[in-house]
Amino acid sequence: MPADAPAHSALENERGIRPGPALAVVWIVVGIAGWVVSFLLYHEYIGQLTGAEALISCDISPIVTCGPNLLSPGGNLLGFSNSIIGIVLFPGAIYAGVSGLAAPAGLRPWYWRVYAGFVAAAFVLVHVFAYRSVFEYGSLCPWCMVVWLVAIPLFWSTLGWTLREGVWGRAPQGVGALLLAWTPLVVVVDYLLIAVAAQLWLDVLGSL
Repeated sequence: MPADAPAHSALENERGIRPGPALAVVWIVVGIAGWVVSFLLYHEYIGQLTGAEALISCDISPIVTCGPNLLSPGGNLLGFSNSIIGIVLFPGAIYAGVSGLAAPAGLRPWYWRVYAGFVAAAFVLVHVFAYRSVFEYGSLCPWCMVVWLVAIPLFWSTLGWTLREGVWGRAPQGVGALLLAWTPLVVVVDYLLIAVAAQLWLDVLGSL
């Protein structure tokens, strides 16, 4: 029996895991919203290059506008529009949510670790873009802000859930449960930090 213990433990560690229905629906909604807005951003980007009209204009004021951000180096981080990154990656959130609803056995922990890694990268990029948008470019791109709006709760909910479910080991499960319970408040605080910085530095409300 002792000789079989390590194999049994390994099987337990690789059990299938899936999010609950509520969290799965949140991920699906976030993924769809992020993909749609990324598409609109890409269309706006092409319009900036060719002079074509946007599907839905995002020019609201001299400060709340898409142009400076889309054509900036930060808006083309890898040599092409950042919107393409969103178009490619947001379906991952949709797939993760659908798997929570449709896969009774769940998915292996390694999948959730990879998923969480991509979500964390998106979270970091969103905050880098927000910082540069406010402090370097002096403008706020409405469609970009919608991407921020959906990427932030996606990260905090994914982090809390993966920690609670033991995807990163048993030690942080309690922290994950606490974080998941307080995710709405954490998300609001994250939003407020960006909003307050933008208002203090750019006087966004005064420009409308």
